[in-house]
Amino acid sequence: MNDAVTAAAVDQARAALLEEVPAEDVGDHLGRRVEAARVVTHLFACHRKGYVGWQWAVTLTRATRQKKVTVVEVALLPGPDAIVAPAWVPYRERIKPGDLSPGDLLPVADDDPRLVPTYSFGDDPVEAGVDVQLDSAAKAQVRQVAKDLGLGRVRTLSPEGRDAAAQRWYDGDGGPDSALARSAPEACSSCGFLVRISGPLGLLFGVCANGDANDDGRVVSFDHGCGAHSEVRLTKRHTSPPPAPAGRRHRLRRRPGHVLSGRSAGGR
Repeated sequence: MNDAVTAAAVDQARAALLEEVPAEDVGDHLGRRVEAARVVTHLFACHRKGYVGWQWAVTLTRATRQKKVTVVEVALLPGPDAIVAPAWVPYRERIKPGDLSPGDLLPVADDDPRLVPTYSFGDDPVEAGVDVQLDSAAKAQVRQVAKDLGLGRVRTLSPEGRDAAAQRWYDGDGGPDSALARSAPEACSSCGFLVRISGPLGLLFGVCANGDANDDGRVVSFDHGCGAHSEVRLTKRHTSPPPAPAGRRHRLRRRPGHVLSGRSAGGR
């Protein structure tokens, strides 16, 4: 409910604001906002450099059966057109490929859907639909048993993780839609430099082993391609030898006791 006393106290709100900030930073009264019973916030334009679209907010209140208002708070708030920082994103979600530097650690959660216990799914997942639910104690036991038995990897790629990787690779620079692939004369599937990989991912991907290619050592899809295909040949052109240079000809003669020298035909 709007309170007439606090709503009309624009001058009191401006006076309270000028006690906190310089007068040149305060603009016109922009309006008011009812916060609660007998609590109103007055908004003033902000002229401070670097705060385009922001507003000064002065919150006033009034006690029951009192005509004098009290200042609750003075703040600087972003308006609808204010320039503000983007929404905060957790560090783990901001990490992109290529961001890690030597010595950086990127922890993987125990419940990461891309991984499943190796003992329950094998080291090369082929079948989908496996749902393994383990509590923290069971997960710790899996790690300890794998360590004691020397099984190597505690977890392996799940169907979800495999499918996500395949989609990411196929949509990336090693897939068929990159500019390099669209202008390629042939696909990687017919290239002699393609190294096959095992497992389900080997049905669609291989590794480039051409040291002259941009994708050397990288995963590429079979329908990817580049100009360094093994069967690319340059057209041979047969040309005549260049004519002898025009001008005076020289002949070489050896004279006793002298090194090889040249003289012009007919000259001394």
